[in-house]
Amino acid sequence: MIKTTEAIRALARNEVVFVVVGGMAIRGHGSSYLTQDLDICYSRERANLRRIATALAPFKPRPRGFPENLPFVWDEQTLQNGANFTLETTIGDIDLLAEVSGVGTFEQVLAESVSITLYDYEVKVLSIAGLIKAKRAAGRTKDLLVLPELEALKEAISESEE
Repeated sequence: MIKTTEAIRALARNEVVFVVVGGMAIRGHGSSYLTQDLDICYSRERANLRRIATALAPFKPRPRGFPENLPFVWDEQTLQNGANFTLETTIGDIDLLAEVSGVGTFEQVLAESVSITLYDYEVKVLSIAGLIKAKRAAGRTKDLLVLPELEALKEAISESEE
């Protein structure tokens, strides 16, 4: 299970430019959805890659399923050479995504995000409408099962704004 408090705080303290997507974003909108990892979509600007490398380094990130006896270098260059990373860390699994299916690039994800306070930091979180698009595009059973709750949350928010 991910220790989201530590992960979010480390990213925010290091001024990483990111948007929380996936299960933690669903929880951020008031759902009781359980998630085993933290999914973020992140800016690919070089300075941001440096900040991500610094923020996560204390948690010893490694690619999930990567043999322990093989060396792995966690740094800005590693991030520059890839786009999507499924990492295991000492605080749980963290997925870094350069884009989100159904929504698009980081810039498009950012445009579909809202600000929410998580663990004393103002954090960008994918909107409910964005989550619905992403879950539909992913099409996995676990994603499709959460759609009715997301639709209900979207409707409840719309009604409260009227």
